[in-house]
Amino acid sequence: MDRPEFYRFHQGERVLPFEASEYEARLKGLRAAMAEHGVDACVMTSMHNIAYYSGFLYCSFGRPYGLVVTAGESVTISAGIDAAQPWRRSHGDNITYTDWQRNNYWRAIRSVTGEGRVVGFEGDHLTLAQKALLDEFLKPSSTVDIAPATMRQRMHKSEAEIALIRHGAAVADVGGYAIRDAIKVGAREIDIAMAGRDAMELEIAKRFPQAEYRDTWVWFQSGINTDGAHNPVTARALEVGDILSLNTFPMISGYYTALERTLFVRELDDASRHVWEANVGAHEYGMSLLKPGVSCAEVAEKINVFFAERDMLQYRTFGYGHSFGILSHYYGREAGLELREDIDTVLEPGMVISMEPMLTIPEGQPGAGGYREHDILIITGDGNENITGYPYGPEFNVVG
Repeated sequence: MDRPEFYRFHQGERVLPFEASEYEARLKGLRAAMAEHGVDACVMTSMHNIAYYSGFLYCSFGRPYGLVVTAGESVTISAGIDAAQPWRRSHGDNITYTDWQRNNYWRAIRSVTGEGRVVGFEGDHLTLAQKALLDEFLKPSSTVDIAPATMRQRMHKSEAEIALIRHGAAVADVGGYAIRDAIKVGAREIDIAMAGRDAMELEIAKRFPQAEYRDTWVWFQSGINTDGAHNPVTARALEVGDILSLNTFPMISGYYTALERTLFVRELDDASRHVWEANVGAHEYGMSLLKPGVSCAEVAEKINVFFAERDMLQYRTFGYGHSFGILSHYYGREAGLELREDIDTVLEPGMVISMEPMLTIPEGQPGAGGYREHDILIITGDGNENITGYPYGPEFNVVG
C-alpha cells in the first residue's frame, strides 16, 4: 500500500502569542548564532525552544516533534494525530509526518536539512537514541550543540515577552487572592488549590480569548507538606496554627509565572514568627540586590551572609531565584540565570528573575515548616521593577 512519509496539512486561521515580527527577530538572533558556530541547519527538539522560535507548544504523548531552522526556512515538524493544529499555532512552515513506517519524523526533517550539512542540536535534550537517528538520516558533516547559545538568547526578554509576563504575574495574584479567600479550618489542600486554579484559568481566558488553555496549576501545602518547594497537593485538612505555602502557577502560551507566599491558619506562635520574619527580611534584602552589573553568585553569597548572621543558613534548601520566560515544570528554565553560588551570569536590563528565599525547619523543632516568599522582578537600567502585587508577611497572611 502506497502511503506518504510526510505532507503539509494547513487549514484554519493562524493564532500566535506574538506578532510575526517577534518570531522573525528571535530567528534572526538564532541565525546569527548559527553563523558564528558554522551551523547550516538547526534541529530543535525541546518544548521550550520550539515554542520560543515558532510559538508552537507541542504535546508529545510519546511522539517526537521538531523545529528545523536554516538560513531561509523555519519549519515545525509534527505528528499526524494533531492534524493542522500545529500549523495554526506555528510561525513559518509546518510538515506533518505519518506513522506508516518507522522514522518518518527524520525523513521529514531531512526534506528540509538535506544531507551532509553541519547540524545544530540541543545537547541537553536530544536523547542518545534520537542522536543516533539524526546521524543515520541526516549524515551530518559535523554536529554542534546549539543549546547554550539558545539559552543565552532566551535570557534577554523582548518588550513583547515582558508584556506577557506582566499579565502572568497579575494572573498569579488573582489565584493568590482566591486561595486566601478559600482558606478555612477543615478545608482540604485540594479544594483550596482548585479554587486558585479555577480563578486563574478564568482570568487567562478573559485576558487572552484566543489562547490555548493548559497546564495552569496550584501547589497548596500545609503543615509538614510545606517542607519541600514542589510537594504535590494532598487531601490534608487544615488545622488551627498550620503553616501554609501558597504557590500559584498560571501558564500562558508556554510562559509560566508564579506567586509563592507563606501563610498561617488563624494563629502564629512566636517561634514561627521569628523564622518567617527572618525569611521576609532575606526576601526584601535579596530584592534590593537585583540590579545590572551584579552576578548571580554575588547575590547568593550576600543572602547567605544575611542568614548566617541570624544562625539560619543551615535551614536554606536551594538557590534564591531563577529566570522567567519560556518556562514550565515540564521543561525547566534558563539554568544559566539562577541565583546560586555556582552561577556567574551578570544581571542585565531585560532579564526577568525571581527572588524566593526558603527556610525549612525540621519537624519537632520550634517553628517547624517551610517558609517561602516569591516575587518576579524585571531588571531595569538602574535596578529592578517588582511586578508581583500580592502582599507578603504576617500582617496580611495570618488568615482563616
